[in-house]
Amino acid sequence: MTSTQVGTEKTPEEGYERGLGSRQVQMIAIGGAIGVGLFLGAGANIAKAGPSLIVMYALAGVIVFFIMRALGELLLYRPISGSFAEYAREFISPFFGYLTGWTYWLNWVVTGMAELTAAGIYVNYWFPAIPQWVTALTFLVILFGVNLISVKVFGELEFWFSMVKVTALIGMIVIGLGVLTLGFSQAGDHAAVSNLWAFDGFFPHGIGSSLMTLQGVMFAYLAVELVGVTAGESENPEKTLPKAINTLPWRIALFYVGALTVILCVVKWTRFAPGVSPFVEAFTVIGIPAGAGIVNFVVLTAALSSCNSGMYSTGRMLRTLADNGEAPKAFARLSASRTPALGITVSVLFMGIGVILNYLVPEKAFGYITSVATAAGIWTWLMILISHVRYRRQVVAGRLPASSFPAPGGSVCSWIAIVFLLFVGCLIAYDADARVCLYVMAGWALVLGIAWRVRGSRGPQLTVVADEGDGELVKAD
Repeated sequence: MTSTQVGTEKTPEEGYERGLGSRQVQMIAIGGAIGVGLFLGAGANIAKAGPSLIVMYALAGVIVFFIMRALGELLLYRPISGSFAEYAREFISPFFGYLTGWTYWLNWVVTGMAELTAAGIYVNYWFPAIPQWVTALTFLVILFGVNLISVKVFGELEFWFSMVKVTALIGMIVIGLGVLTLGFSQAGDHAAVSNLWAFDGFFPHGIGSSLMTLQGVMFAYLAVELVGVTAGESENPEKTLPKAINTLPWRIALFYVGALTVILCVVKWTRFAPGVSPFVEAFTVIGIPAGAGIVNFVVLTAALSSCNSGMYSTGRMLRTLADNGEAPKAFARLSASRTPALGITVSVLFMGIGVILNYLVPEKAFGYITSVATAAGIWTWLMILISHVRYRRQVVAGRLPASSFPAPGGSVCSWIAIVFLLFVGCLIAYDADARVCLYVMAGWALVLGIAWRVRGSRGPQLTVVADEGDGELVKAD
């Protein structure tokens, strides 16, 4: 047995059930790009940027595609659950793997809080007397139960959640185009492409104001990387993951750029406001009977879908950390249904903080939560990109095998994305309302750094791999 470079492990994928089929992985990937950031957060961003928000979504979408192709190359080099932390550990340092794993966990815990907050807002559309925190708590308990059953149940629920979102968005686009071209409904007299520039121009508040929406736009794209977490439980990751990633451009073009363009042509941008879904507002203006209520149900589904995904990913990330000695060993155990039940349970308890925020500051909860989630998400994306750059160096030097799914442009696109994300970080620091998240992240990093030093151990690492002569690489601790 000879020592070779780091590569894929010979595993039955860490004890997980490979219960996610191609149909489910594809829909999880599609649904991951459609969430509360679009359905609810776009209202506040339209009020800030006007029609120019379309350009911000397109620009950010290109960067997100660069990130996903970088991740795709790493995933096909070594598909493993908890991929972001593992790649940071391998290509940067064990500490950065530890920091990335815990930060991604925080990202999804906080995102889950945002989704629960949004769910409370959506339910208030029908039942304004029900407090937001009651709705948030109810959905938290229901989704918790779903995630404890099995990965197949999670995958099937997420498939149908995503199917509702996709079908509804396509329907909204078709109806909007009908209003534009045929002029039906009460919005038909005012619907026109000229609405994109007729009210104080395409950049009504200036380019600077438009750029300030990038932090909210990037939050809308959080979760596209979830497909990487499914690698350890996909039936055929070598086939399904590239297909899911390569469909990202048309998803962004259709569901973000396309949908917003149609809505802003049908309804003038000045009607949209923070805290109100632009899709619900658009159907209210169009005047289709029960249309706004149907759309509100769809955006509620989107929020629950994202929260469902958050519970899934946090449990898996805690197990990865535990396997590497960076979290309590109890998190490494799987339940009888082969799910990381304890990790999911602890994550749900932390998501419950969102319920408390909805009780204390219901009008500000969404803004506070999304800014922290965006900062944590940007950190995760930066680690993916830096890991990719370093992996490419190893490949070029001949020290690691090339991936079967290379990113176009090699490291160049990853460097472009790194610069862009750092620019968004500067915008967050400039925004007085959002910069609180940087203080939170600094405190988070300090706590993790102290914990790392106190433990005084890096835990087991994937640093030496042996070739058994059959083309497979197996881990040696």
